[in-house]
Amino acid sequence: MILQTPGSPPPQTAAMIAAWRPRAMSEAAAGFAREVVTEAAPARPERAKALLFAAGRLAAFGESVGLELCAQVLLCEASIERFVACGTAGLSPASVRTIRSRLRALAHALRAYPSPPPVPLPRERAKAPYTPDEVEGYLRLAGAQSTRARRMRASALICLGAGAGIVAGELRGVRGTDVLKRSGGVLVAVGGARARTVPVISRFHEPLAEAACFAGEHLIVGGQDPGARNISDALCRALCTDLSLPRLQAGRLRSTWLHQAAQAIGLQAFMAAAGVACSQRLGDIASRLPTLPETEMVALLGGSP
Repeated sequence: MILQTPGSPPPQTAAMIAAWRPRAMSEAAAGFAREVVTEAAPARPERAKALLFAAGRLAAFGESVGLELCAQVLLCEASIERFVACGTAGLSPASVRTIRSRLRALAHALRAYPSPPPVPLPRERAKAPYTPDEVEGYLRLAGAQSTRARRMRASALICLGAGAGIVAGELRGVRGTDVLKRSGGVLVAVGGARARTVPVISRFHEPLAEAACFAGEHLIVGGQDPGARNISDALCRALCTDLSLPRLQAGRLRSTWLHQAAQAIGLQAFMAAAGVACSQRLGDIASRLPTLPETEMVALLGGSP
């Protein structure tokens, strides 16, 4: 690794770095930390202090395992990961992540020819839900299909997507017998990797029950093979003939169910009260909650108690 001096830190920051003499580590380890942080030239004293702490902890670990106190050895990826795995006992997981990110920043700053930063990838956003009027329009189109079989299959597509949030491979595998009337409402038993029972929003109870009765033991959206990928595509094309309606997409049907379910359980009010802007930790919270009885799940989405 070729080192360069990218610049000098501002005078106040440089003075703070030079005066840094922690008692908990050897002078050699502290000297290593002062050297690499000076070369990295942080702009603010607060940033310099944070980098010194991380570099000092790394140097102390390097001394304990017999590593040479130089940037080429200690600030390589292997040494940083070894330190994270073996030299951070007593620190919280958040502190360990912070120290590792600071050490990686130091390593990046001291490279003469840094690797290009990773290209930021667009974050996938939830698709916009359909409005109630748009969903009613699709149901009218489904009811206008040329044969009863096409009417039932098209209606089932809308009801399973907007009424139960079922799409893609799950949708193709649902049979008429998987639609159940119980607990005061209508539910769909979904198989596969995420097997579950989904309450159906009350608006879709009657048309979905009718389509399920017609399908019986057969696949409710048609076809013979649940693995066939073009069954729902043909139904979507048949429901895209009204130019006043947006293009029908299975993902937007699922978003429609998610939107209505989130509204029914008061998700927005909860997130606003908790100050939560992202759902990253909601899964951890939900995993610790007791399982809701089926009757209560159905009631949330408009079923009879």
